[in-house]
Amino acid sequence: MRRIVSMFLTVGVMVGVWLLLFQLVGLVDFNSPLNLSSRSASVSTANSKDSTTSYDRLVEQVVPAAGKTIKVIWGNMGQRLINAGAIDLNKFQSQYGTFSDEQREILLGDSLQQITLTANNIQFWTNVLWAFGLTQQSKVLSEGLMKQREAEVPIDTYASTGGWILGSKNPLELYNSTRLIELTPEQDAMVYQVAEHIFRSCCGNHTAYPDCNHGMAVLGLLELMASRSASERDLYEAALTFNSYAFTSTYLTLAAYFEGQGTSWLQVDATTALGSEYSSAQGAKRIAAEVGPIPGAPTRGGGCSA
Repeated sequence: MRRIVSMFLTVGVMVGVWLLLFQLVGLVDFNSPLNLSSRSASVSTANSKDSTTSYDRLVEQVVPAAGKTIKVIWGNMGQRLINAGAIDLNKFQSQYGTFSDEQREILLGDSLQQITLTANNIQFWTNVLWAFGLTQQSKVLSEGLMKQREAEVPIDTYASTGGWILGSKNPLELYNSTRLIELTPEQDAMVYQVAEHIFRSCCGNHTAYPDCNHGMAVLGLLELMASRSASERDLYEAALTFNSYAFTSTYLTLAAYFEGQGTSWLQVDATTALGSEYSSAQGAKRIAAEVGPIPGAPTRGGGCSA
């Protein structure tokens, strides 16, 4: 009998030790019913979960190789920019060499009914839209921060003004000089309001302070869309498309961040993504530090140069 009691005591001690160990590693909660089989299954599932973000999937969502199309009429705007002195065809030719069919259509054509941005043409479109934004008469240029701060920062000293060297006229002559498109006062005011909420990661300013080439290019894009009665949401979506191709690494990282929060990039609101929290230089830096390197991602990004 003593031997049997001793055996039971030994088994009891062993069970107690194992239960204590299970509690320490989180496999058993003494305050809930004991169910090792279901708990073990959940641990196994957690360990097998693939938490690695797919870089290729993010690319397809954020900057697909086929491009993203913005519904806006370009028409003969290239010719109008040439006539206004904003674009010098010879300087563009020196910059790009022989024009592709697409580039020729942008500069010399008259039937382009949409803008399709891709990784291959974003730099060309940036320059063309830069010329447009710099030249078009707008509330942003006539009343915005660049004009307000003119006494302390001369207008022709900004990267977006003094840096424009592909026109036949000097930047100060071009600045806010020509009504290339007609904007109603309401449309002009909407562009200003939307521009104040669209940031860029290269220098951290919003588009109503277009002190660099990307800011001036987005301003031009917003004006083109507003002139065709586009909504505020349309303007934000177009700006996010432009920014995504201009600053690819920033927005792939942002997409990875939102995916980590359980939100697909395709569900992210453009207004949110373009705000200072995520798209300013400071915001983008914070998100990049939180996300870290995306496995498989090449080193790339956008700057404020032409």
